[in-house]
Amino acid sequence: MNPLQILFRCEHLVAINKPNGLLVHRSPIASDADVFAVQLLRDQLGQKVYPVHRLDRKTSGVLLFALDEATNSEMQRKFMDGEVKKTYHAVVRGYAPDSGEIDYPLKRDDGVVQDAVTFFETLQRTEMSFAVGKHPTSRYSLVKLNPVTGRMHQLRKHMAHIMHPIIGDRPHGCNKQNRFFKEKLNMMQMMLHAVSLEFVHPSTKEYVTIFAPYEAEFFRMREILRLN
Repeated sequence: MNPLQILFRCEHLVAINKPNGLLVHRSPIASDADVFAVQLLRDQLGQKVYPVHRLDRKTSGVLLFALDEATNSEMQRKFMDGEVKKTYHAVVRGYAPDSGEIDYPLKRDDGVVQDAVTFFETLQRTEMSFAVGKHPTSRYSLVKLNPVTGRMHQLRKHMAHIMHPIIGDRPHGCNKQNRFFKEKLNMMQMMLHAVSLEFVHPSTKEYVTIFAPYEAEFFRMREILRLN
């Protein structure tokens, strides 16, 4: 496997551009995996690393690690208290509204209901000449997503809730769209990318912004759908 792309590094923190399909760490719900970002980065840097937040296996983009326990604790607190601005891009079905707030509580696997809030903004819309459902054309949007809370599969569930599911999202998305993209466009990924993280550095107190470039497949889909 190729070395992980390092986006940011200092004596306390390191950020990578997590590839689609890579688990952050070992999980009982993904027993098929034997490669994890934590181990790969630890081996690459030759030191222990602490993941301070999570990204879904199917989500690519900025993933932040601490290099010591004190920084790990402080960054986890920042994420919990909403002091980290998280920005994602997604390709979704349909023409999404210009902007809005999705305030829709989500239920965990153990039945506990948690508040969940996401702000979104539509960056671009496109109409393609291929038919996926009953209409002769298909519409898509490129949206910017800023989750305020950090619930499991929050962005995927929230976009499905407002009827603009993320393309390539298997459990929460549109089966017709996903099948079309897989069979006709040879797309195997989910179109959700963590573009940036912004926060005040716990040690230097400087404002840090970390960007992650798109993966090749995200670029390819934007080209095909004329969302560029």
